Amino acid sequence: MRILSTAFVFIICFSLTGCSKGSQINARSLKTANRSVSRIKDRLPTDQRIEFEVSYWTLRDSIKDKKEFLDTVDGKTPEEMIALGKNIFQQRKSAGFKSYDQYSNWDQMITHFVQERIDQGRSSKAKRPPQNGSVLYNL
Repeated sequence: MRILSTAFVFIICFSLTGCSKGSQINARSLKTANRSVSRIKDRLPTDQRIEFEVSYWTLRDSIKDKKEFLDTVDGKTPEEMIALGKNIFQQRKSAGFKSYDQYSNWDQMITHFVQERIDQGRSSKAKRPPQNGSVLYNL
């Protein structure tokens, strides 16, 4: 009985420790960082998902060194990642990056990406085959 209660206490402590960083990026490796970002993104409200994802990949693009990137994102919350993404956007816009010329601010860029995602969803539905077993597509 004593062994069972001790094991139960360890299991509870372990599960509480594992759950405490559920909203932070685990960046032990690129694989775990990407998996962590995907898991966090799925839990975010719809309006923050794309902003978080764009921030992560903008930061990944701006920091080429893998170790430096992992050190930067490790333990970051979605709000911290979005703040980093906004800072990089401002730095790149000030530096004259061509791809940022079309946006006057961060929110406009995010709105553009949200619209692209909506448009992708619409076009992919039109190209799917019918569910009645036919292999013919509606063109």
